[in-house]
Amino acid sequence: MGLFRKKRGVMVGLVAFPIGVALGFPALVAYIVSKAGGMSVASYLPQFIDAFSFWFVIGAVSLPTVIAGYGIVGEKVEKSLEPLLSTPTTDGEILLGKVLAAFLPTILAIWAGSALFQGLIDRVTRGALGFYYYPNWSMALVLFLLAPLACLYAIEVSVLVSSRVTDVRSSQQSAGLVFLPFIFLYIAGEIGYFTLDTTHLLYVAAVLAALVVFLFVVSERVFHREEILTRWK
Repeated sequence: MGLFRKKRGVMVGLVAFPIGVALGFPALVAYIVSKAGGMSVASYLPQFIDAFSFWFVIGAVSLPTVIAGYGIVGEKVEKSLEPLLSTPTTDGEILLGKVLAAFLPTILAIWAGSALFQGLIDRVTRGALGFYYYPNWSMALVLFLLAPLACLYAIEVSVLVSSRVTDVRSSQQSAGLVFLPFIFLYIAGEIGYFTLDTTHLLYVAAVLAALVVFLFVVSERVFHREEILTRWK
């Protein structure tokens, strides 16, 4: 909570991004439906909606990097990390605490925004498609599997980077690149090159799960508290 008091921009981002997605994309879907007039939108509207829902995964990747990056290098710069590193707490326990501190507020914000998003999308699809589009299995995979795994992946990259650099800006710039593959997946879904259906979402989730495990092991091995305590200036 100390980070949110000091860096109000972090809290603004956690609130603004999910709300922006939750309000903006349903408004765009409603606009698409209104422009279609009497023409059927059933053949292409679900593809757009599925692609738009993927922005909650992008948010889960991009939002926690600031929190996670600040959790080590930021606290080191402000001289608040040394007391924690001097305790008997293991490296794994410290890293797990840093991961959870970034994961929980991010995923709660994503879930809250998604609830509003689904409600507004259903208002449009009830008239345009004749049924409520949500809830469905694709969104369940996005919210309860893909977004959490993507969030953990981004956090672990941020923690790994921040444990090896000595200033907050370098940590944030390096870790910020993790969301680029997800942008490419979104674009591929929009143009129809890659379908964001349940099968492909499961493939992406499997890759992320493997990366999460691998990165946590690597982070624990390269996290040297003695080096941080004695060499960082």
